[in-house]
Parts: sequence; structure tokens; C-alpha cells
Amino acid sequence: MFKFKPALPGIFACLAFCLIPAAALASEASDSPAVVAAPVAAEVPAAEPVQTIELKADLPPLATIDLTQSPDDLWERIRRGFGMPDIDSLLVQQQQAWYLARPEYLRRVVERSRRYMHHIVEELEKRGMPTELALLPIVESAYNPMAYSRAHASGMWQFIPSTGKTYQLDQNWWLDQRRDIIASTSAALDYLQSIYEMHGDWHLALASYNWGENAVARAINKNKAKGLPTDYLSLSMPNETRWYVPKLQALKNIVARPQLFNVSLDPIPNRPYFQTVEVSAHMDVAIAARLAEMTIEEFLVLNPAYNRPVIPDKGGASIVLPAEKVDVFLSNLEAHDKPLTSWQAYTIKKGESLDSVAKKHGMTVARLRQVNGINPKMRIGPGHTLLVPARGEAGTDNLLAVNLPVAKPTVGKPVAKGSRRTKTSSASKTPGARKPAAQAAAKPQAKIPARKTPAKKVAARRPAAAN
Repeated sequence: MFKFKPALPGIFACLAFCLIPAAALASEASDSPAVVAAPVAAEVPAAEPVQTIELKADLPPLATIDLTQSPDDLWERIRRGFGMPDIDSLLVQQQQAWYLARPEYLRRVVERSRRYMHHIVEELEKRGMPTELALLPIVESAYNPMAYSRAHASGMWQFIPSTGKTYQLDQNWWLDQRRDIIASTSAALDYLQSIYEMHGDWHLALASYNWGENAVARAINKNKAKGLPTDYLSLSMPNETRWYVPKLQALKNIVARPQLFNVSLDPIPNRPYFQTVEVSAHMDVAIAARLAEMTIEEFLVLNPAYNRPVIPDKGGASIVLPAEKVDVFLSNLEAHDKPLTSWQAYTIKKGESLDSVAKKHGMTVARLRQVNGINPKMRIGPGHTLLVPARGEAGTDNLLAVNLPVAKPTVGKPVAKGSRRTKTSSASKTPGARKPAAQAAAKPQAKIPARKTPAKKVAARRPAAAN
């Protein structure tokens, strides 16, 4: 039988243990004064007087940049028109180092470009194209309109014969418009616009200008088939094209911040350097230069397209003169009462040779060959028409100190479709379907009357003023 043990003594012990400390705490609390929590008001410092700024009437105005006002320096105008995405690669850095290591080269190129760059910038802005392209002739030809490559590319924009024909640049016995400043610039910008619209990317357009648009299209399709990117840096291309855009980017970087690279760019006035004058009759290059009171060398720098010492009248033919020389030329032309050409066409007769023809007209055989673009390998005989002086003095050096190219026969396969511009070693074998200059040189395309005083009516066509 279970026995129940009462738990009362244990309960009393627990109550005593718990209540005694509580009573002691209550006693201590009753001895201390009651503390009531109340919010403490923050102390507000005394208000200080507000300082006033006294404005003076003679404070300088804030500096502003009026983008509607054309700058005085053409370089600044070019910088404002930059519009191509930048690329940053080791190739760009290497090209920058190359240019920066050759300050004298940059100085010469800039000096050469000052004659042409304003016209190019004007044409770019009319078309809404980025002004970086005004630096492209530095890459192409160092701004030399007489540049000629092993791939038969010629002029400041380096057109090969086939592309020049596509863009209506005349290449004949009289002249080669690939060297014409105005015509070649218009053709180059037309071409660049066309290939930009094809790719929608300026870097790919530039690659096409150098390599050929079809070649670039094939490289793009090849990358697409492999699931690879199709931007300029991702395509497989010849080394010349691989370096092409980095060269332009390096020049852009230097022009954008010349101080950063410790480069001094001589200012180029932001105004037209030249104007055009329309001539209505055959005129000697030497006489045109004399009427403009220029040296023949200075005249040819602006008129480098002529192959012969005569400016042909082709109905609306124009010459290019420095802006300050136009009035001088027109005034001297009005007072000129002598024939404007000293040359005539001469057909070789049976029994005559180049030696006898040269002697008959008071010039050396070498001069006769140069004037007519006759290569030593060409066979010239009876029936061929030559350009000869109408007077003996026309064959002298002072009237023939012109930079006439000696014809070089070139034989090659037609340019492959899509390879319009390339100047690589493979392109040098494909100069295009142009009749060799040596073959065309035998017969001038127009006869020049001797001793005929042409009409002096000319019209000055002044370009639009710079914006």
C-alpha cells in the first residue's frame, strides 16, 4: 500500500526562498524618490545672421561655347565633326607611336594638306559624313595628289583604274582625273557613302575601301557561318587592311588631343584655300600659271590631273587657283593679246622618225617622248599624231617644266569582282581593265590649233563660303 507524504513543508520553503528577495527589493524602491521618464527638450542654438554676398557689376561673364559659330582653326572644326566609334587596340597604340616618332613627317603632311583639307571638310559636312574622313588621305597618300602605287592606284584618294571608271573619273591621253582634287574627292566620298550604306558600319566601310566591298562581305559571311562576331576587329583580312583603320584611329587620337601627345599642329585657316575658274579654250599649263602669277610647280599642286602641257577645252573645263589669285588671273587674261597655246597636233609622215620630228620642232627627243607619254618600248611610225610646239620656244625647259608622267605599259588580268581598291601584292597583279597608257599615248584625242587666239571669255565659279 502506497503511503502519501504531504508536500506542504517543501512548498513553504519555496515560498520563503522566492518572496524574501522580492520584499527586500521593494523596500529599497520605497526608500528612493520616484523617477518619472519625461522627454528631454533639445537645446536650440541661437540663430546666426545669414551672410550676404555682394555682387559686383564688373564680374567677368561665364565662358560659353557657341557651336553655331564656325571656329577660326580648321582643326577645331574637324574635331567637332568626329562621329566614328573609337577603337582601342594594340595596333592603334603601335600606329600612334609610329606617327609620334616622326614629327617631321607629320609636319610635312600637315603642310601639304592645308591646300585641300578645307574643301574636303566642306564636302563631308554637306553629306553628313564624319570628319575623321578628312584624315584618310594621310593614310592613303600622305596628301600627295601625284602618289602612284604598285597596284596602279593613283591620286590623293588612291583610285585604281577600274574603280575610277566606275565613278566617272576620266583617264585618257590628256588627263587622269584620279589626280584631280575636286573630281577625285567627290568620287571618293560617293564610294565611301555607298559602302557605308552596304555595311552600316564605318569601320567595315573603310575596310571595304581598302580591300574591296565584296571581299569584306565574304569575310562577314564566313564569320556568320561559324557563329563568330562580324565587326572589323573580328574579321580575317590581309595585314594591310588590318592596319588600315588603326592608322586612321591613331591620327584621330593625335588630332583630338595634340597637347596630350606633345604635338603642335599648325593652325589651318577655316576658309577656302582655292576657287575654280572655267576656261573656254585650250590653254598651256605654263601660260595659265604665268597669268595667275604662280610658278608652274605651284599651279600643278592644285591642278595635278594634266598629262600634257596643255589644258584641253572640253566644254566647261576648269582650273583651280588659290583664292587670292583669281582676280589676278582674270585681269591678266583680259590683257593677254597672244595665243593661249603654243602647241599643235602633228601627224608623222612617211620616212620621218621621232628624231627628225623633234629636230624639226626645236626640241629634244626626250622632251618629245615626255610630252606625248611615249615609252621607249613603244613603236611610233607614220600616221601617228603627236603634240609638238607651234613655235620653237615651246620646247624649252621654262615652258615644259611640268611634272608629266612617262607612260609605262601595264598588262594584267582584270580586277576581280569585289576587289576595287586593294593595294596588296595580289592586287598589283590586277590593275583593272584600263587600256595601257603606252597604247593610248600614240594618238591625242583632240587637235590643237596653232597660233589661234581663242576667246578670252572665262567665268569664275566661286565655291560656297565656309560655314
